[in-house]
Amino acid sequence: MVEQNRRFLRTGGVSVGNRGHGFHPAFVDRETGTVYIARFTDGRPAPMHILDGLPAKLVVERLPSGHVATVKGSIEAGFVKDGNFITREEAAAAVDG
Repeated sequence: MVEQNRRFLRTGGVSVGNRGHGFHPAFVDRETGTVYIARFTDGRPAPMHILDGLPAKLVVERLPSGHVATVKGSIEAGFVKDGNFITREEAAAAVDG
């Protein structure tokens, strides 16, 4: 995700760039099509992409601290808007024109 954040820096492809446009950070599992809203570990919706709130079945590796280090390769960060998953590219295009 660090690389994705760099790629979309200062665009609508990151949470800070699209929050005011109704986008909510989320993840999609491309294997199953299941969409997961980004959440804190306590279940509250998060204002940014946070891996620690993902279900355990998506986690491949954790750090000694318990934080998520790696998720399944089929997980893609994006956003939900109006009930639909939107990729970072789509969000950037929608916000930045």
